Amino acid sequence: MRSATGTTGEFARGWRILLTALLGTMFGASPLPFNTIGSFIKPLMAEFHAGPAEIGLVITIYGITGCLVAPLIGAAADRYGTRPVALLSVAGFGLCFAFVGAAQSLAMLWAIYFVIGLVGMGSTPVTWSRAISGWFWKNRGLALGLMLVGTGIAGFLLPSASVWLIDHIGWRWAYVALGCLPLVIALPVAFLFLRDPPESEAVEGSAALAGKTLAQALRDRRFWTMFWAFFIVSLAYGGFHINLQTMLRMSGYSDSAGALIAGLIGLSIIAGRIGTGLLVDRIWAPLVGFPLLALPAIACLLFATGTLSLPIAIVTAILLGLAAGAESDLIAFMAARYFGMAYFGRIYGLIYSSFGIGTALSPLLYGYSVARWGSYAPALHLAAILFICGATMLLTLGRYPDSTPEPEAGAGEGNGVLAA
Repeated sequence: MRSATGTTGEFARGWRILLTALLGTMFGASPLPFNTIGSFIKPLMAEFHAGPAEIGLVITIYGITGCLVAPLIGAAADRYGTRPVALLSVAGFGLCFAFVGAAQSLAMLWAIYFVIGLVGMGSTPVTWSRAISGWFWKNRGLALGLMLVGTGIAGFLLPSASVWLIDHIGWRWAYVALGCLPLVIALPVAFLFLRDPPESEAVEGSAALAGKTLAQALRDRRFWTMFWAFFIVSLAYGGFHINLQTMLRMSGYSDSAGALIAGLIGLSIIAGRIGTGLLVDRIWAPLVGFPLLALPAIACLLFATGTLSLPIAIVTAILLGLAAGAESDLIAFMAARYFGMAYFGRIYGLIYSSFGIGTALSPLLYGYSVARWGSYAPALHLAAILFICGATMLLTLGRYPDSTPEPEAGAGEGNGVLAA
């Protein structure tokens, strides 16, 4: 039984999987809807005679639907492997996202984003993280960070690309063009390269497949600490990111300038992904996460002043990107370290759903702030508190288990979603 040791050995074995997961993440249902909607809000408002809150509701619908589906996607990846789940989901997501351009009413727009949430979750880190965690052990944090760089690249490129496409071919064809990205890039690469490691070659041998069942995890305080901590942070973050370009427009920035500033989030996400990945392989992950998830509180307070000079806007984008860069990396890494790999898909999928729920509800929080007080400032002040609270909660997780417990007797396949 082989054990991949050292950076060279693991990356020599798993580079194709890492490349596939990076491209799948980059063009999957995690970054595309989230990083493009800010550019589409203006033309969609004009097309459907709706306000920003009604257009922003698509992210809430998509996010809540996706987070409800995420544990089921994780269970399917555990049972059938990541390859069939990822291939079907990437294909379905690309087709559905392109079909947004055919929306003829606000209700139809909401319905399409609902379907995107149903079919797209297998193209998110819920699936790709399981593939990476199966091939990497000693450098798992770095590998997950490199995989999640895909969202940073997407976050940097997509806002400006979306504005350019809208200006040159209209919002409908812009959706079609963006929907083709997963179909012509991520899908062929996944078809060629994506594989789960054979059991005889799994990293660290059979120990890599040890772990708690979801039923065991649900009885563990650490599971719920992680669940609520990431929910709180994403509740603070999601609406800020989505409304950033709108807030910049309200402050006198042009659409293109707002897109460029929003693109800085993508660059700092890349730094956050790689930096977090390197650090968590060497330092206790909650200690790494605390400053990265707490610092955006400063960004909230700066933005709430209403004095949006260019330096403040840039600092805000960087701080938000560092937090976004750390969050998904931390979820995947800590789920594997605290609960093992045997039922990783189910456990990670449920924790990831907390991130999705918070991100989906966050635009409503920011929209209510504007509707009630005519300003984003109250939501930003609350978000600053939430960032600090969520980051602090992770410090209560305690040390990693010395060894990951084996599943309970009889908790194998056939016992339902929690253990099957």
